[in-house]
Amino acid sequence: MSGIQNSSLFFWKMQGGGNDFMVIDNRGRIFPEKTRPALVRKLCRRALGVGADGLILVEEAEAADFTCRFYNADGSEAEMCGNGGRCVARFAFLQKLASAKMVFLTPAGAIRAQVDGDRVRLEMPRPHSLRQGLELEIEGERIAVDFINSGVPHAILVVDCDPDPSWLLRQGAAIRRHPVFAPAGTNVNFVRIVNERRLAIRTYERGVEAETLACGTGSVAAALLLAVRGKVASPTAVVTGSGEILTIFYKQEGLDFSEVFLEGGAVIVYKGVLELVLPPTERVV
Repeated sequence: MSGIQNSSLFFWKMQGGGNDFMVIDNRGRIFPEKTRPALVRKLCRRALGVGADGLILVEEAEAADFTCRFYNADGSEAEMCGNGGRCVARFAFLQKLASAKMVFLTPAGAIRAQVDGDRVRLEMPRPHSLRQGLELEIEGERIAVDFINSGVPHAILVVDCDPDPSWLLRQGAAIRRHPVFAPAGTNVNFVRIVNERRLAIRTYERGVEAETLACGTGSVAAALLLAVRGKVASPTAVVTGSGEILTIFYKQEGLDFSEVFLEGGAVIVYKGVLELVLPPTERVV
């Protein structure tokens, strides 16, 4: 077919806490722009594509080491991703795009990160929009949730035991699209208090529209909201759905938080290459 161009796309498959991503160096603008949402959906679809919770593009920046763009598995773009941010920080360090201490840009603002072996500590955006005791009617019952934006919006529901997967999916989908959180919607976290230094969490992620094995911003949101209620203190260990532990550090003054950090492992699963067939409108010059 005339006008069609094949292009090799190199990527790393990485995971943080069980949250998995395709990470791509897009400084050469090789990843298509116009057909991007559809391509992200295709690549992230499990069994039929590479399979991932999201896709991350590393692009150039003038006032930082690089710019990071996060895409959910449904092709939508996210403002921030905690576990994805940790993965991309290690990627950038190993690719010599940045030193062990770096700053990168996101739609949620400039993010600082420090890489130490396979562990990464990420400074999170300043949390905002905290709301407590929001009453929602879900499946004919009234429930109370807390809310905070920890880079992206998160609702927290405290539970007494590990949720049944089918119940979690129903509740998560209903809360995620509840009119209270319109138009953006929200991620939904089901949190169990283990002790004053440890939480267990399960997360229904917006943009994935399913449970994921971990969520960095959700773990941060859970720690902060339960710190407000006096249930936990910094540092707070959060046991994710994968069983891996994320550690949240923060300074608290009443309802206000500063110096919020997310720390955990960032693992290379494998490296691969894809052959993209680009239409004329997406040709790489």
